[in-house]
Amino acid sequence: MTGRPTPALLPPSLRARLGLVAALAALVVVALGALYAGHSRPGRVDRWIIPPTADSVRPPWRHVAVALDFMGEPAGSAMLVMAIVAGCLLLRRPRAAVLAIAGAAMAVGTATLLKHLVGRTIHGADNLSYPSGHTAFFTALALVVALLATDRLGLGRTAGTSLVLCAALLAGGAMGWAQVALGAHYPTDALGGWCTALAVIPATAWLVDQAADRMAGPGQREPR
Repeated sequence: MTGRPTPALLPPSLRARLGLVAALAALVVVALGALYAGHSRPGRVDRWIIPPTADSVRPPWRHVAVALDFMGEPAGSAMLVMAIVAGCLLLRRPRAAVLAIAGAAMAVGTATLLKHLVGRTIHGADNLSYPSGHTAFFTALALVVALLATDRLGLGRTAGTSLVLCAALLAGGAMGWAQVALGAHYPTDALGGWCTALAVIPATAWLVDQAADRMAGPGQREPR
């Protein structure tokens, strides 16, 4: 116990902006879910982007898509989460380590629940597709890393928000592309997964901060 304030996952400078982003993302998730509930075919936007087939891309890009897809599978995702948790602990950021685990679980859990509620399918009635859990997971971890980097670099409101959103866009775009390229999801499924992470991670980070502050002594709480 050093008596130093424990850095918050969501610093005061970012809370309002990321809270607004989370609210807007949640609205997009709900709107897309209502629009495609019970569907088993690509929508107009999906067809405009790319027809979802099993051979949308060919080598060498297909190898890239397969590698990205592996990061969202149980073995790959477990290794990725463990690596991020280890990095957070080495940097003495236990809150970020907790968020890496809790945030990934919340993002995937929320996506799984929504899949059963929405009931959209692809390539057969057993393949629930909306939203993309792979995209939600990968975006969630990118958000965790971006929040950690914002803290370590001491970024302000504009720079911090930009870093967080750019990280989410790059990670979500990469995994979303892989899922569509492999024919596992419609493009709007990937968008829904991306927005799921944007909605879930700020809320989870806030909850982790609240729980950590209650457990910490007065001298270890992040100034509000």
